[in-house]
Amino acid sequence: MIGLFLGDTDFSEVVLKKIKKINKKYFIIDFSKNNKFKKDKNSYRISIGKFGEIINLIKEKNSKKVLFAGKIAKPKFSSLRLDLKGIYYMPSVIKSAKIGDAAIIKTIIKILAKEGVKVISSIFFNQELSLKKGNYSKIKPSKQDYISIKNGEIYFNKLNNLDHIQAIVVKNGKIIAKEGREGTKKMLSKLNSKSDGILIKLPKRKQDLRIDLPTIGLQTFKDIKKFGLKGVVLKSKRNIFLDKKKAIAYANKHKIFINII
Repeated sequence: MIGLFLGDTDFSEVVLKKIKKINKKYFIIDFSKNNKFKKDKNSYRISIGKFGEIINLIKEKNSKKVLFAGKIAKPKFSSLRLDLKGIYYMPSVIKSAKIGDAAIIKTIIKILAKEGVKVISSIFFNQELSLKKGNYSKIKPSKQDYISIKNGEIYFNKLNNLDHIQAIVVKNGKIIAKEGREGTKKMLSKLNSKSDGILIKLPKRKQDLRIDLPTIGLQTFKDIKKFGLKGVVLKSKRNIFLDKKKAIAYANKHKIFINII
């Protein structure tokens, strides 16, 4: 029995679909904004402030492992109803919220560990979503592009593991855009239509690879085309690639390179 902490974005639905396909027993704790899994008979809607109820459910289901998938947004703490364990643990969650959404999940993982619950990688059952090193498009990066890619990799290696930045745009060896808390799409929207840069999405050096892996999909490539980018770069086996076949076909059609380092 696996516990699924599911939030928004298509990734959570992809994970659930695979779990069902392999007939793995599961239950859901629905952390999405609009209770998107309410029709699933195995789904439970529990406030993040009720840690006691969450832990009791995990033990009731005899589950020793859980995974996180999809975006779990920061809750409105002032309106949360807390149980006893929620009162005990909430100060640490509130403290982490000042850092960012990823920090909230990291704190929850620590809390679960204290309660004897192991968190596994979000792609544990979906290894096919992560690409290995190589070039996956007909178009390949130029020599100048490889210099830009290397500079981008150096930049990510210097970031704090709790920093919210997961994406940058590099052009001619220089960073021209950095992802904010609003995400990659918002960052790209600030570029002009012929930016001619490279989108680089990499995990930080000490990032917890069980959660919050850099993710792209077909919509990412549509945004890349819209803002005139040359290609996208990801880290080998440390990425989530949704709509893979459609995205690669789209990249080839519009001469966008896909490079996994």
